[in-house]
Amino acid sequence: MSLKPSLTGLDQARIIERDEHPISRKQITPNALKVLYRFKEAGFHAFLVGGGVRDLMLGNKPKDFDIATNATPEEIKRLFKNARIIGRRFKIVHIRFGREIIEVTTFRAHHDPQNEIADDASRRQIRGLDSAHSSSGMILRDNVYGDIDQDALQRDFTVNALYYTVDHFRVLDFSTGMEDLDKKEIRIIGDPATRYREDPVRMLRAIRFSAKLGFSIEESTQRPFDQLGHLLNSVSRARLFDETLKLLAGGHAAVTFEKLRNFHLGPYLFAPTLEAMKQAELPWGKLIDLALENTDKRLTMGKSVTPAFLFAAILWPVLKLHLTQPVSPGMNRHQHFIQAANQTFLEQLNYTAIPRRVTSVSREIWELQYRLERKNKRSIEAAFSHPRFRAAYDFLLLREQAGENLGALGQWWTDFQNGDTKRKIQMITAVSRPSKRRRKRT
Repeated sequence: MSLKPSLTGLDQARIIERDEHPISRKQITPNALKVLYRFKEAGFHAFLVGGGVRDLMLGNKPKDFDIATNATPEEIKRLFKNARIIGRRFKIVHIRFGREIIEVTTFRAHHDPQNEIADDASRRQIRGLDSAHSSSGMILRDNVYGDIDQDALQRDFTVNALYYTVDHFRVLDFSTGMEDLDKKEIRIIGDPATRYREDPVRMLRAIRFSAKLGFSIEESTQRPFDQLGHLLNSVSRARLFDETLKLLAGGHAAVTFEKLRNFHLGPYLFAPTLEAMKQAELPWGKLIDLALENTDKRLTMGKSVTPAFLFAAILWPVLKLHLTQPVSPGMNRHQHFIQAANQTFLEQLNYTAIPRRVTSVSREIWELQYRLERKNKRSIEAAFSHPRFRAAYDFLLLREQAGENLGALGQWWTDFQNGDTKRKIQMITAVSRPSKRRRKRT
């Protein structure tokens, strides 16, 4: 049995036979296989594609599996009761099996260059279109379907454009994916400038994959970063926040942050932080590096990470800079802090739209830094009982590791947590400030 000849474009692929690649069905989740075989039984063509195939080829365990098919989103939804069509700019189908989601896309065709939309066009004007792009070349709608070879050329990087089929368990390569895997290189498909104008986020994705895989970025792929990095300003702040989380919560945050700065893309995500680091007296860059390294360690150990903690660390230099400003007349210390925190978040919102659920926790971590100064019994007990105490304590230790002199405050709180009730009372008594006696009225 061979690949079904009815699928146009297969003749453009280099075919890697089963004995020439390391992928086994045992490495693919049962649900992903179930989807592949159901498509096959229904007379459709379907392939594993993207990061899942790439990771399997490299001997890594994929985080998830994506599938590309010649079935339309509506046909997919009819075939799978547990399917849901999502997305407007780029329609995809999520097939849910409990916690596992198999993402399925229909083969894309080349984008129609004629469908240019005015930059001030409303969403309503774009809504009914299958294909549309801005005057700068950014794709606004991309739901034109085609053949598998066309689909391969619409993908971002060559190492993400490998297709695995359950027909003879072959791998199909329509570009130089296999070669670039061997060379450990991230190479964009097509003309780099054109592809970045279509979707500027591809520059960030190149950074992310480079850091994740330990690959270099091919020269022509990285060359336009300096010239076209500004295009990231036209990407929605909500999408940039999502991409930032992928960059920092993928287990390679420290290397990723370094690459963002080296390739001059960092200012489009963290301009306030990078500017504050230049002006700050203390090496706040070390605090950020430590936070990112700790994040990577936690992920390696299978532990969860909190985006709020990451942003608390990344934005800490900005907050500290604002706190150095003179206190306005009639404003107490807490009010000054609130003002500085609000200003910090407002500045960052010009780059990434951080959700309130994140900023509120980051703010609590910051505010607790002052409560942890253990002025009296009340402040100590309030800090220790606070739901964010552990995160704030970890942040305190991070500040000390970065070189901030806090008078052994971190050690005090470490000993306090480890002490029994009697020891806690003794420690509170030792640091509590005696209350001033009121003068008796005469």
